[in-house]
Amino acid sequence: MRKQIVAKVSQDSPSETLEWLDLDSLAEVELTSEDVNYPIESALLPGEGLGWRAASPGKQDIRLLFLKPQSLGRIQLSFVEPVAVRTQEYVLRWSSDGGRSFHEIVRQQWNFSPEGSTSEIEDLHVALVGVTVIELSIVPEISGSTAFASLAQLRLA
Repeated sequence: MRKQIVAKVSQDSPSETLEWLDLDSLAEVELTSEDVNYPIESALLPGEGLGWRAASPGKQDIRLLFLKPQSLGRIQLSFVEPVAVRTQEYVLRWSSDGGRSFHEIVRQQWNFSPEGSTSEIEDLHVALVGVTVIELSIVPEISGSTAFASLAQLRLA
């Protein structure tokens, strides 16, 4: 098992000045469901709310379809679960051919527990060129029990 403990990034860190992509103008979004109180914009656009949540339980997919191919050097994902004990798995993929084929970036499982771990933050450094689609698949509970997928934040640079 590979593991890395990283320091929390402070507000005045130079990496915080990194320009995240304006997904509102660069991409369209496809998703399998959405709770009206937690729209996808809340996870994709800064200052828009509390994040996205699915309207129905089980596996969910979020696809960002870029209007023009993009180069990506960094991907940040944030998941928060303050109440339930569950094991989530997500898979992040990318495509350079409009979604006909995909390359896996990361597959990760995480154990959420209110007494311990209530959040997961992934800061991925990548070198992707010609990205036309980013796809995030979330299985909110790998045991198959009823759980709702959520995403606090997704940022791309």
